[in-house]
Amino acid sequence: METVNFLSSHGDLKLDARFRDITTIKIGGPIKYLVSPFDINRLKMIITYLKEENIPYKVIGRGSNLICGDDLYDGCVIRLEHLDHYSFDNGKLFVEAGMMIPRLANMLAAQGLSNLEFASGIPGTLGGLVFMNAGAYKMSMSDIVESVLVLKDGEIVEMTNEECQFSYRHSIFHEHLDWVILAATLNMKKGKSKEIKELMADRLRRRRATQPLDKPSAGSCFKNPDGDFAWRLIDAVGLRGYKYHGILVSDKHPNFILNVDDARADDFITTTNYIRAKVKDAYNVDLIMEVELFNC
Repeated sequence: METVNFLSSHGDLKLDARFRDITTIKIGGPIKYLVSPFDINRLKMIITYLKEENIPYKVIGRGSNLICGDDLYDGCVIRLEHLDHYSFDNGKLFVEAGMMIPRLANMLAAQGLSNLEFASGIPGTLGGLVFMNAGAYKMSMSDIVESVLVLKDGEIVEMTNEECQFSYRHSIFHEHLDWVILAATLNMKKGKSKEIKELMADRLRRRRATQPLDKPSAGSCFKNPDGDFAWRLIDAVGLRGYKYHGILVSDKHPNFILNVDDARADDFITTTNYIRAKVKDAYNVDLIMEVELFNC
């Protein structure tokens, strides 16, 4: 009861949540505690408390790159939905980690601020995109991130772009999962609102034409190997449209693995292992997962 009282005084608390309700692929089992801290300071206090009480925890954004197990997670999931504030000053944009990128991109476009158009169709949060160094259209977050505010070993510190060690779909935060991205400062440039909106609309049309956005998924499943595309390799081994239980390899884009019939985490893992084995056998290429498996 003490934990319930503490968490509920520092954020919105749910005791009947399931991962399937807070991830975009709609897979995953029950969660003991789900809390959304009211602000960064409350987030820090919650994490300090959980560590002192030896309660396991997981920090997430909107669950767009996450596959979670079907068993009970006997810990606390911290969701950053209230950390969605931003401010702009002298070409620098400060954004909290829970801000949804499509929403942010649209607000910036209305103000004639450019540089985030490439990410406008990625259904994730600022924190998630920085963590993954997400990108599209030959740009990545590392191209516009100046610094990242991080909760590191109980202290809030600012890390430079170089200190984040960005590479293709990777950052230093993969090696330090206990560090929590709180916010980032992005470099923006002035543009014409109409042109920015037109570019974003064009790219959204392209995404809708080439990606199965109408079905639950976690986005692109595998990283592209050097000099090739994951979707091409999956297609080449005959797995476009492959179905296993409630999981479907998309007909439209084979690097999207869809939940089409109340799938379980085991169905997803079995399917992706099969894909990797087929590609390895045919082309001697090791496909690397872009999505994160948790509590599986």
